[in-house]
Amino acid sequence: MLKRCLLCVKQFADEIIIVDTGSMDSTKEIAKRYTDNIYDFPWNHDFSKARNFSFSKASMDYIFWLDADDVINKEDCEKILSLKKELHHDVAAVMMKYVVSVDENNRPLSYFYRERMVKRENGLEWLGIVHECLNIKGNIVYSPIKIFHDPKKKKDVSRNLALYEKQKEKNITFSARDLYYYGRELYEHKEYQKALSVLKQVLEKDTWIEYKIGTCEILGMIYQILKDKENALLMYFQSFLYDEPRAEICCCIGECFMHYEEYKKAVFWYQLALKRNRKDREGAFIREDCYGFLPSIQLCVCYWMLHDKEKSSYYHTLSKIYRPKHPAVLYNEKIFQ
Repeated sequence: MLKRCLLCVKQFADEIIIVDTGSMDSTKEIAKRYTDNIYDFPWNHDFSKARNFSFSKASMDYIFWLDADDVINKEDCEKILSLKKELHHDVAAVMMKYVVSVDENNRPLSYFYRERMVKRENGLEWLGIVHECLNIKGNIVYSPIKIFHDPKKKKDVSRNLALYEKQKEKNITFSARDLYYYGRELYEHKEYQKALSVLKQVLEKDTWIEYKIGTCEILGMIYQILKDKENALLMYFQSFLYDEPRAEICCCIGECFMHYEEYKKAVFWYQLALKRNRKDREGAFIREDCYGFLPSIQLCVCYWMLHDKEKSSYYHTLSKIYRPKHPAVLYNEKIFQ
């Protein structure tokens, strides 16, 4: 993975800095082919400290950071080269799309904007032992450039949770961000009762609305898993206190009503999802399918169950526009032929 990453980086970087936190593989041998700036940093269960160490070694005007399992396509590498020539000196940070999953045509399915390139002289520091971030200020610009997170081998899925548990054992105070990501890790590990307890604390904090909206979504999904329809819907609806309905939440509500065979109610929420705009530049975590494909194919099913074949066929055709090769679309195509 490192070689793949560095093959991208060498196309636009003025200097390449590698920080090794104790690898037992060929990391250093690969890195030496691309740079002499290789540093050891003893792993201390804190990703921010490792990142801050790497930033301290940078000497250029701007710092562009990547993980070893990130990749940039040729087109976007060329855009970065153009950006370097055009970037005004007063820009504090450049936000770029971080794509964490793709569809069968390699198009982004899930993404969010990250502070990918920052001005070195501002002395920004990473925060958080895991799921770390930079507290950026000043003139921030958004770029369409995409960074793909593409791990080729499975990571230790319990690593992040273990880091939070270790922090908890030390009685270290969790920020709202820590609580949000800790709760997410618990949810992904199916520790639902613990996740409920942790995530409810996020809603009590004065914090970024994206954490609150994301928390409501996860709480709703947990209650659905626990077959608690009322609380699931209450959590989804609570997200409307923080901002207008997001397509992701609308789809969750639609799915909840579909599960209980309340198809007319589901239709309302899926149709609303199709009308929503992405709030990606406000920091939202975007699930691209919720803005087209998912509502379309679910409306196809809902109208079929409501015995309205004409509308069902219409939404099948719409779903084909978004993902023509999706297995569910191909299956439905046989029905409508």
